[in-house]
Amino acid sequence: MPYLLLALGILFALLAANAHAPRHGALLLVPSFFSGWLTIEMAPHLLVTEAVALSLTAAYGGLAGWAGWAGLVLGVAAVAGTVAIILASRRTVVTLRESGAPLDLDPDGAPRFPLAPLFVPPLCLIPRRGVKVERNVVYHQDGRLRLKLDVYSPAGDGQADGLRPGLMQIHGGAWVIGDKREQGLPLLNHMAVQGWVGFNVNYRLSPRATWPEHLIDLKRFLAWCKEHAEEYGADPDFLCVTGGSAGGHLTAMVALTANVPDFQPGFEDVDTSVQGAVPFYGVYNFVDAGPWPVPMGSTRLVEKMVVKLPFEENREAYAKASPVTYIRKDAPPFFVIHGTHDSLIPVLEARRFVERLRDVSEAPVVYAEMKGGQHAFDVFPSYRTARVVEGVERYLTGLHRLHRQGTGPAVPGEVARSLDGPPVG
Repeated sequence: MPYLLLALGILFALLAANAHAPRHGALLLVPSFFSGWLTIEMAPHLLVTEAVALSLTAAYGGLAGWAGWAGLVLGVAAVAGTVAIILASRRTVVTLRESGAPLDLDPDGAPRFPLAPLFVPPLCLIPRRGVKVERNVVYHQDGRLRLKLDVYSPAGDGQADGLRPGLMQIHGGAWVIGDKREQGLPLLNHMAVQGWVGFNVNYRLSPRATWPEHLIDLKRFLAWCKEHAEEYGADPDFLCVTGGSAGGHLTAMVALTANVPDFQPGFEDVDTSVQGAVPFYGVYNFVDAGPWPVPMGSTRLVEKMVVKLPFEENREAYAKASPVTYIRKDAPPFFVIHGTHDSLIPVLEARRFVERLRDVSEAPVVYAEMKGGQHAFDVFPSYRTARVVEGVERYLTGLHRLHRQGTGPAVPGEVARSLDGPPVG
C-alpha cells in the first residue's frame, strides 16, 4: 500500500503540474492536452477523486513506510493545485487586449471583461428547460450525401416583436472528426433561452472530404438558411457564426469569405455574408510558422488528410485555406476567444490574427484571453464555460440590437456597453 500511495501522489502531482504548465513538445502534445483539458475543466470531480483515493489508501496501510508518506505529501500538494484551478475558474475574468473600448481596469492596468455567473446543468447534453431541439434537419442533399443540422430554439410560442436572431455553430475536431451532437451545446442552449435560434451544423469530414469541401458545405447551409430560416422563427437577414478549433478556423473562413465564388460552386449569386463571428481557439494561418516550429499547413494532418497537396509546392493553396488571406476592411465584427494554456493551438496564433484583423477591418475586433483555459475548454459546462457563454450572448445580443436599430456595425464603445455586467467575485 505505501507504494500505491506513492504512485497516486506522483500521478496527481503530474496532473496538477501539467494543468498549470502544459507541455508543447511533439511527443507530449496530445497526452498533455487531454490530461490538462480534463484536469482543468473537471477539476471539482478530480478533487473528489483525489481526496477519496488518498484517504482510503492512507487508511488501509498506505502510511506504513517512507514511500507512503512521500506519496501523501505529493498528493496533498496536488490537491492544493486542484483547488487553485477551481478557484481560478470560479474567478474567471476575460482579458480584453487593446480592444479600443472603455473598460474597467484591473490593478495592473490590463483591461478586464467582467462576467456574471451562469448556471449550466451538468454535462448539458440535453436541452435546458425552455429550449426546443429539432434534430437531423437535412439542409443539403446530393445523391447519397445528406448534410444535417440540429435547430435549437425557445420553447413555446413565437415572440411578439418579429423574427429571432440566428446563430450558426460549427463543431471542431481537426477537420476529420466531430459531430453536431458533441460541441457548442452550453452556448446553444443558453442562446435559445435568451431568444435566439441556433443551428448546429454538420459538414463533410476528411479524409473523405478534401479542402475546400468543408467550407463549401457550410456555405450551402448559409444558402439554405436564406430560404428556410423563417420556418424556424429566425431572421434570414441576421445570422452570426461561432465554432471552436477546426470550427474556429471555419468560423473565420465563413465570416471573411462572403460571396467568394470559389467557395460557392453552383450558387455563386447567393449572399453568404454573416453579421458577426465568434471563433474559439482557431487556426488562422496555415502558411507562416510562429506559434509552431513549422507552418500548420506542413503538418501531416493538414497536408496528407485535409488539403492533400504537398505543402512546399502548393503554398498558394494553403494561403487560400487561411483566414488571414481574406482579411478586409468590410469584415463583420469579430469576438476572438482563446485560452492562455492552450497546448494544441498556442495563444500566439490568436494574437497575431487579431493584430492583423484590427489593422485592416473597420468593424470592432474584440479579443478575449481566458487565463488558464485549455483547448476546447467550453465542451464541458464548467465555471469558465458559464462565464464565457454569458459573455458571448451579451456580445451577440449587442450586435443584434444595433442591427435592429439600423445603425450598422457596432463601434468598440457600443460593443463594450453591450458586454457590461457585474464583476465576478
